[in-house]
Amino acid sequence: MNNEIENQILELQKKLGKLEKGTKDQLSMVVFSGDLDKILAAMIIATGAAAYDMKVKLFFTFWAISSLRDPRKSVSGKNFISKMFGVMLPKGRNKIKLSKMNMAGMGTAMIKGLMRKHNVASLDDMFKTAGELGIEINICEMSMNLMGFKAEEMIDYPHMNICGVATFLADASESKVQLFI
Repeated sequence: MNNEIENQILELQKKLGKLEKGTKDQLSMVVFSGDLDKILAAMIIATGAAAYDMKVKLFFTFWAISSLRDPRKSVSGKNFISKMFGVMLPKGRNKIKLSKMNMAGMGTAMIKGLMRKHNVASLDDMFKTAGELGIEINICEMSMNLMGFKAEEMIDYPHMNICGVATFLADASESKVQLFI
């Protein structure tokens, strides 16, 4: 009986060792929502994790991609559906709205005012800091294609890639922390 317990303990230690070796001090986050409060939460968590020396990889997909569009850039060659998505969705992070209590834009203006009053970094500043901290932004290629977005209309960001879900899954499988916002 003692040998059996000892063997079980050894087997558990081996499994634990494999798990510890397979994870990195890394955060992988799916950023799905395109709402201001949720993009803010994602960026606050991401920059906080990076400040604690964690490697951070964000996977922007579906509605969140709108926050990465550069309002100064325009592209041609889009079909009708792609043009419609472009018109209906916000063009850039400064055009996104709150998920709750938006009140025809008043809620968004109020939260931005409160952020300034309390010295909370703006979303523009958070993206700048994220770039400086080496936070990687991966944009879902399938979502971009479905919504008719092109790489040329995205923001200039030092660590941005366009990739598939397999890249996110590989990153997440190595990460100590995985989040979905």
